[in-house]
Amino acid sequence: MSISDGNQRFRRLVVVSNRLPVVLTKSETDDWESEPSHGGLITALAPVLRNRGGLWIGWPGALGGGDLHGALKVASRKVGYELRPVLLTEDEIDGFYYGFSNEIVWPLFHDLQSRCNFDPGYWRIYETVNRKFVEVIFENLQPGDYLWVHDYHLMLVAPGLRERGFRGSVGFFLHIPFPPLDLFVKLPWRSEFLRAMLEYDLIGFQTPRDRRNFIQCVRALIKDIEVEGRGRVLLVRAGGREIRIGVFPVGIDSKSFEREARSQNVAEAAWYIHENLPERQIVLGVDRLDYSKGIPERLEAFRTALARFPDLLQKVSLVQVVVPSRANIPEYQLLKTEIEQMVGQINGEFTQAGWVPVHYAFRNLSRTELLAHYRTAEIGLVTPLKDGMNLIAKEYCACSLEENSVLILSEFAGAAAQLQRGALLVNPYDTEGVAEAVYQAFTMDTAERRLRMRRLRQSIRKQDIFWWVDSFLHAAIARQLDNFPVIDDYQPQIMMGKDRS
Repeated sequence: MSISDGNQRFRRLVVVSNRLPVVLTKSETDDWESEPSHGGLITALAPVLRNRGGLWIGWPGALGGGDLHGALKVASRKVGYELRPVLLTEDEIDGFYYGFSNEIVWPLFHDLQSRCNFDPGYWRIYETVNRKFVEVIFENLQPGDYLWVHDYHLMLVAPGLRERGFRGSVGFFLHIPFPPLDLFVKLPWRSEFLRAMLEYDLIGFQTPRDRRNFIQCVRALIKDIEVEGRGRVLLVRAGGREIRIGVFPVGIDSKSFEREARSQNVAEAAWYIHENLPERQIVLGVDRLDYSKGIPERLEAFRTALARFPDLLQKVSLVQVVVPSRANIPEYQLLKTEIEQMVGQINGEFTQAGWVPVHYAFRNLSRTELLAHYRTAEIGLVTPLKDGMNLIAKEYCACSLEENSVLILSEFAGAAAQLQRGALLVNPYDTEGVAEAVYQAFTMDTAERRLRMRRLRQSIRKQDIFWWVDSFLHAAIARQLDNFPVIDDYQPQIMMGKDRS
């Protein structure tokens, strides 16, 4: 089978990411069970691929064994597209995911280089795992596929494909920030990274700032580079190739969030939350456990707000939900301990009869619970130290059906560029500034709240997840999502490449 025609007619969308959108776990009877994965990438792409005949390649969250492919066949029918596993060993998971991806790239790209561990062994495992992904891609590619690779775990996929003779179009999207030159040069494999990225045909970033940083690094570290154009997509010439570099801020399926937020189940759950926290405004924080999310800084700012503004006492409560993540990394265990100690200290200092200032939960919320919290909270407090986009901010606004809530948003979140006209932007390192924003939101009148939230919701509806995909595909292959139409009664089938006829 030849898959080298760069002018082929695209008929199937193939997504490649570190993780599949499902997690497989063993049941008590030693059978595989699947449940949906969490994360911004999966939230973004799952509604796009569903029932369109698409394919998703990634690690299934398990080491293998048993009827893994049978379990993925069942999971494929549930999600509405085909799933292909990339099987990794325990050592590969440690070195590739916990090591290189999360002890080097993640902190460096989030301006937290002091947390990096530049272990050279991690790089070798990262190369090995990227080659594994290339092998699975080649087993499953068909003529007419458009290949879309996602995020920092898989930057070396494109050169691996080119080495195998692939000449078709392949796109890449970086969901996290791209660092400025003075940070990026600290990466020992900086040249290898940039050259690998330049093997893609289209590279997408969340914000103009990220693209600007990337172009600056390319110009400084790669010879004979030409950059031209202006607007959403620039053209880069390097090594005899032309690469397009675009800005495509990720959206959400806003209509789906609004529809579910109106459901009876969510309304009942929202009523229950307010019944347990009556006669006060709820300030909501929902974050994955990660030091880039600025949770300790947020708690300190809330403590400052309570101390500086006595009007807040007994009138507001912070509901802070922390979703478990990367529990095997010691730094994350220390972060969890720090958060819990701070919650205890704040409650010990300010609790009064019938009122607790901080309500803390360390667990995954069900979809209904999450949307109920969004719908209930009068103030959304989204203050990452650095974030590629932050979809929590957009989800919160989409679920603000009464448009009587306020979004406080870090200026270092990618979403700030889009949402600045309606949100209260803050510097998460400015404790007093965040505290003042909490008080401003608390005292804001209804008319201003509704004006601001209406602007936010209109923007989120306009630049939703389908707009994002259409923008990327149009820049990549002059197509849009409608060129991969929904298939009535679609029944995905899971087969390994070697079994294809």
